Amino acid sequence: MLKEFKEFALKGNLIDMSVAFVMGAAFTKFSGSFIDDLIMPFVAKISSGMDFSNSYIPLTEKVPPDLALLDARKLGPVVAWGNFVSIAINFLIIAFVMFLVVKAMNKLKKTDAETPVAPPAPCTQEVLLAEIRDLLKK
Repeated sequence: MLKEFKEFALKGNLIDMSVAFVMGAAFTKFSGSFIDDLIMPFVAKISSGMDFSNSYIPLTEKVPPDLALLDARKLGPVVAWGNFVSIAINFLIIAFVMFLVVKAMNKLKKTDAETPVAPPAPCTQEVLLAEIRDLLKK
């Protein structure tokens, strides 16, 4: 059983999948920082300084509209539409980047497949046999 587990754990697919999970986690942090630190400030500037992370619609009169989102949630139900907008923008950017990566990979695969592969040069033994055959034909 230990031998079977070792074979399973050391298969290439499992290791590739593990690397993909680690890269996915790193990419999540990278894309989150990209959105929060680079994109959202421009969106806030375009929208007259509105901070989307604290944007919400209160669903009860107990929640004043000028509180931070966390404090507002403690007082009552709110629709945190700003958080949704941030996540939607994050998703669109990640989806676009993944589209570009897949498109580039497909282009690389296509050019590799279209490149004609020259047949391997015959070895010296084959060349000698071909010469003998040609001499026998004459």
